[in-house]
Amino acid sequence: MKIAKNDIEVKMQIPGAVVRQHNDFGDASGYGKISGEYFSLSAGVDTTPLFIGLKGNMCQCPHWGYVLSGQLTTTDADGTEETVDAQELFFWPAGHNVKVNADAEIIMFSPQHEHGEVIDHMIKMTS
Repeated sequence: MKIAKNDIEVKMQIPGAVVRQHNDFGDASGYGKISGEYFSLSAGVDTTPLFIGLKGNMCQCPHWGYVLSGQLTTTDADGTEETVDAQELFFWPAGHNVKVNADAEIIMFSPQHEHGEVIDHMIKMTS
C-alpha cells in the first residue's frame, strides 16, 4: 500500500501545524489498526496546551516515525527530553509532549484508535 502526502486527509490545521492521517494503513499486532500520518509543523509549536485534559496532560499514544526535515524535542512523563533531527528514525512511547525547534516534516505510524482519540482531543482544544 502507498499513498501520496496530498492524498492524506487533513484532520487538523492550525497556525503552524497541519496534521494528516490516513486510517487503516496496516495492522500492528497487539495494537490493531495503525494509521499513516504526515505532519507539517512550524518552529515554536508546542503540544503541551493541546494535551491538557489527557492523562498526565500528555499524548498517551506511541508513535514510530521518521523526520524528513527539521528538529523536534519530546519530553516524557519522567521529564526525559530527547531531540530528533532530520534524517532520523524515532519511537515516542505513550506519555509525551512535543516541541518543534525548527520547521519540521515528519512521517509517523500510530495505533489508529488511540491516536484518533488524541487528535479529536486536540481539535476540541483548538475550537
